[in-house]
This record gives sequence, C-alpha cells and structure tokens, in this order.
Amino acid sequence: MCSTRISRPLPALALAFCALALPAAAQQGGGQRPPSPVTVVTLDPQQITLTSTLPGRVVASGIAEVRPQVAGIITERHFKEGSHVEQGDLLYSIDPATYEAAVKQAKASVAAAEASLAATQRDEKRVSELLDRRVGTQQAVDDARTEREQAEAQLLVSQAQLASAQIELDRTSIHARLSGEIGRSDVSEGALVTTGQTTALAVIRNIDTVYVDVTQSAADVLRWRRRGDATQPGVEDQTVQLRLADGTVYEQTGTLTAAEPHVDEQTGVVVLRLTFDNPAKLLLPGMYVQVEMPTATVNDVYLVPQEGVTRDRRGNPMAMVVNSENVVETRQLDIIQDRGNSWIVDSGLNPGDKVIVAGLQKTAPGATVAPQEREAPADASGAASE
Repeated sequence: MCSTRISRPLPALALAFCALALPAAAQQGGGQRPPSPVTVVTLDPQQITLTSTLPGRVVASGIAEVRPQVAGIITERHFKEGSHVEQGDLLYSIDPATYEAAVKQAKASVAAAEASLAATQRDEKRVSELLDRRVGTQQAVDDARTEREQAEAQLLVSQAQLASAQIELDRTSIHARLSGEIGRSDVSEGALVTTGQTTALAVIRNIDTVYVDVTQSAADVLRWRRRGDATQPGVEDQTVQLRLADGTVYEQTGTLTAAEPHVDEQTGVVVLRLTFDNPAKLLLPGMYVQVEMPTATVNDVYLVPQEGVTRDRRGNPMAMVVNSENVVETRQLDIIQDRGNSWIVDSGLNPGDKVIVAGLQKTAPGATVAPQEREAPADASGAASE
C-alpha cells in the first residue's frame, strides 16, 4: 500500500499507481454508492370520464334531390355548381310552350262553361216565371234547374282543369325546396327530362349542421340501458369529440341526439346519431371520422404515464413506486383503458404515490433512490378534469 509520506521523489509510474489505488482502498474501507437519481410523478385520485372510440360517417342534416315534375327540354340552368342556394331560388327552366297552350285551352273551357251556366240560369228564370203565371209546368222548371246544376258542375270541372294546367306550367320553373349547398348538375341545357326519371338533376345538402352516424355494439347499449338511460350514457360529461381523417380534433363538440331502436342482425351493432355544428363547412357528407364517445364516469382512479408502466413475465401491468423512505416498491396495477399517453388505473396505487417514469434501468425493488419530480408538460391534453 502506498504511503502519503514520501521522503524522496518517486518515478511517475509509481505516482499514477498510488492515485488509482487510494479511491479503491477507500471503497474497501466501507464507502457506499450514492442513491440513483430517478424521475417520478406524484399521483392523486381523480374523477375521469371513460370514452370509447367509434368509427362514423358524416351525414347532411337535410338532403333534397332536384327532380323534374313535368317533361320537357331544359332551356336554362340558373345556378352555379357547388354554390349555396336558398329555398325558392330558381334552378332550371323547362320549355313552357306546350304547357302555356294547355293553360289557354283550359281558360277557354272555363269561359265556355261560364257561358253555358249563364244560359241555363236564364232558362231556369224564364220557366219559373211562366210557372208563376200558370202558363208553364213544374216539369219544365225541374228540367231547367237540372241543366243549371249540370252547367255549374261543368264549370267546376273546367276550373279544376285550368288549375291543373297552371300547376304544370309553373313546374316548368324548377325551384329549390331546401336551403343548402348544391352540387354538380347532371343535365345541361337542351337535355330532355321526364316525370319520374331516376336520375336527379342536382342534389342540395344542408351542412350548416351535420349528423355523424356511428356504430356501437349491442352489449354496450345494453349496459347503458341497465344504468337507466337508453340513449344517453350514465356520465356527467356529455361532450362528444370528433377526430378527423388527418388525425386532428374538430374544434366543435357534438351531442348524442338519437339511437336507432334496432340491432343489425348481421353485425350486432346499433347506429347512434350525433349532431355537430359546421359553421366553416369543414365536415362534408360521406367523410370518415372517429368519435370519442363518453361511456361512464369513474371516481378515485389515477392517470399513470405509460412510460411508468411495465409488464411482468405473465404480462400483468406493474409500476415502480418510491415510498416515503425513498425505497423502491413494486405495485401490481389494474388498468381500465388508455387516455392519450397515460393509463387509467383503478387499483394498485394510493394517494400521493410517486411512480418512477425515468431511470427504471438504474434501480430495482428495495433500492434507495433520489426521486426528482418531473415538470408538468405544457400540453396537458391527456389529463382529465377532476
């Protein structure tokens, strides 16, 4: 062993050997390694709304297919494809010549019926006067009254024919029956359209408010019914969030408005309808989305960062916890579901437990550590409200 008292100079090699030997000798003399630093997160029980991610499709809140109610040639289109139209706006014009002629013919029939009625009324008056002077007969009066009544009926028929012809003429101007966004036109000027044709001229969709139809398993719906509510889950937070196809969250929240009272025999699912405001027209009918659906509210559960949870050989979740004496303990966890970058745990932890989230490879159960609290992230989107 080297001595620190040197009476004469030593070679450089001997000095280096002494410098290495002194710390080793101090460690053999009873020195201890300092506690390993670890990063922890202190947990407190929370009230959390559990959610279920369901696939869905966007559906327009109102759809109107523009179809002709009379046959004819399209003479003009009055709207711009893809624009917004209001109820009552003129969309198409059909050649009205045939229908204008029908209206004129119906008006002539009305005039003839009115003339015939006037003649029968004069005849009835004449024979009535003759009967009063005891010149005519009651039979002649009855016949005149019958002819007058027949003329009145014929006038009503002619007036109905005129109204029908006028309706047909009015239908040569096709108007919007719904306010909304109109799509492309499937016919052009000069095209022949017919009554009852299968192809719509255009489609108007109201997307100021849209529906999102999602499917939920019948087992989940049955569980909701047993909680006492058939359409609204037994949760305090009824906010429904929407995730778009690009992964972003839609800024507007929705509400559950209806549940189909029918289970699909082939898939065993129930269709739920959600309502969302769509002021920016961002949601389009047919778009695929994912809905964060609230399913239950649980109390006294913990949000554990996923990096603080490991698995044992059997696949059971576990976490390393630092107790009040800074000693590492192992806890078996019961996980309900994930929430962002955290796990929702309902058993295995106590209020104030410090779960190790960094430095797990440097420690083991029973070891003494130096815990350091992790700083809260700026974006706490994964946390639930208490």
